[in-house]
Amino acid sequence: MSRYQFIRACTERWPVQLLCWALAVSPAGYYQWQQRPARSTAQWQEAAQAAFTRHARRYGTRRLRVELRAEGHAVGRYALRSWLHRHDLRALSTRPQRPRTTVADPAAVVAENCLRGQPAPTAPNQVWVGYITYLPLVGGRWCYLSTWRDACSRRVVGWHLAAQMPTELVLHALQQALTAAPTRAGTHRPRRPGQPVHE
Repeated sequence: MSRYQFIRACTERWPVQLLCWALAVSPAGYYQWQQRPARSTAQWQEAAQAAFTRHARRYGTRRLRVELRAEGHAVGRYALRSWLHRHDLRALSTRPQRPRTTVADPAAVVAENCLRGQPAPTAPNQVWVGYITYLPLVGGRWCYLSTWRDACSRRVVGWHLAAQMPTELVLHALQQALTAAPTRAGTHRPRRPGQPVHE
């Protein structure tokens, strides 16, 4: 029972002004509520079911209440929550779980940052930096993108896209960057890991 309904039920014993003061509502609000056309519980529940279905079960109590009030149904979130629970209706989550690209391993050895304290690169193909990110797909799925970026020109020199995130995701992107690296005079292709240096 709402506060306005309680006031209406008690007006024979107490004045409206006193009841409104005791329940912290304005008399003007109560009289305005009285003038609204009466709508049965069955009516707002039927409208709630229609809105819930129309929005593909993605509206929870907050958005359902806004829509129902726009249609003239003065219903609260508590009543909507009880109605959804009673009919075993649950709103689908619109926030898909984001994948994790990094899993902390306390036993893992952290690689040293070889760029720390080094001067900034002055030409392309001196320093490449690798990144991994994820991209949302239709249907709540994800794909993973690995890129290698030149630290001087800030251009992407290699990339690879895959549905999973194995080691090959990064290696394919690196191989693409190595294959496309320029070899013209004055420019040297970056060395592969373990490749000897020729003076």
